[in-house]
Amino acid sequence: MSIRQQNLGSIVKPGFNPLGAQTTTVLYNLYSWGDNSSGQLGLSNITSYSSPKQVGALSSWSKVDNGASTSLVIKTDGTLWVWGSNSFGKLGLNNTTSYSSPKQVGSLTNWLQVSGGQYHTAATKTDGTLWAWGSNNNGQLGLGNTTNYSSPVQVGALTAWLKVVASRYFTLSIKTDGTLWSWGQNSFGQLGLGNTTSYSSPKQVGALTAWLNITGGNNFTLATKTDGTLWSWGSNFDGQLGLGNTTSYSSPKQVGALTAWSIVSSFANSSISIKTDNALWAWGNNGTGQLGLGNTTNYSSPKQVGALTNWSLVSMGSHCTAIKTDNSLWSWGTNSSGQLGLGNTTNYSSPKQVGSLTSWLAVSASNYYTLALG
Repeated sequence: MSIRQQNLGSIVKPGFNPLGAQTTTVLYNLYSWGDNSSGQLGLSNITSYSSPKQVGALSSWSKVDNGASTSLVIKTDGTLWVWGSNSFGKLGLNNTTSYSSPKQVGSLTNWLQVSGGQYHTAATKTDGTLWAWGSNNNGQLGLGNTTNYSSPVQVGALTAWLKVVASRYFTLSIKTDGTLWSWGQNSFGQLGLGNTTSYSSPKQVGALTAWLNITGGNNFTLATKTDGTLWSWGSNFDGQLGLGNTTSYSSPKQVGALTAWSIVSSFANSSISIKTDNALWAWGNNGTGQLGLGNTTNYSSPKQVGALTNWSLVSMGSHCTAIKTDNSLWSWGTNSSGQLGLGNTTNYSSPKQVGSLTSWLAVSASNYYTLALG
């Protein structure tokens, strides 16, 4: 199992709702740091950096996400911009050429939310349509086939899609009615359908209409409901499901009995979440200190990261990044490519502040690099 799995879902500060619909217009600069071997930092080179670097001079960036060495950003005008690795055409530019500076996907101005997976990308538009492109060997594009596409293709004809998350080789989506849908690879039950059969078109997860937020790791899924409960399913080798064991499940299982879970994020076999009281909790694989608990011990149930209750949002990648309620930025875990943004390549198993700025709005951690708005 490759640990180069992406964080799933752009994580943003207030002004954006948890399902990706922007509620206010904001103007922020885009920054990147860490590994840049595929030009994923968008700086027109392939030089890696261990501290934040501004991408261009524009302040019109709105939402960020990144996959496996691929960067995906929506501007305030609704245009979609991409750069970095372009394996299988996952940039959506109708080719497989990698780019080290931002390139616009088509000319449309109605992109709402975008998510990068291992080798594929999925996005929603403001009209409620769902689109996908890139690798499709497991049917992860949801198009009813296993054909790869290097430009956006609409998934069905429905206009009721709200949020989408492209994971390793599978995809998850929530509709406007609160139903949850999944498709693609399902070898560990990560689709939550009660089986291990892969599907190349969307299948509904149960019959409930109360799903709020979703994230996917290598072969597992975490999701919250509108009642604040947390649910998980799929692979559980490192306890990433948070159920106190290492048993895999092919249908949703509730994590504890609490109704206070809010933001969730995952990467490879690690999970992290912020509760409604702004406390930060983590569990699963912790081999490089990515859980932020001051050690490298794996945990199969949620553990609080410190005692503070001032965490606002979090994004799990090969490392972890988070923003506090004072808009300061923090990071921890593996730092082999300077992805923590601390000016060095030293690993840390507890949170460290990135610089001294308190103007960070959004952050997305992925494969040994980070994107952030500030």
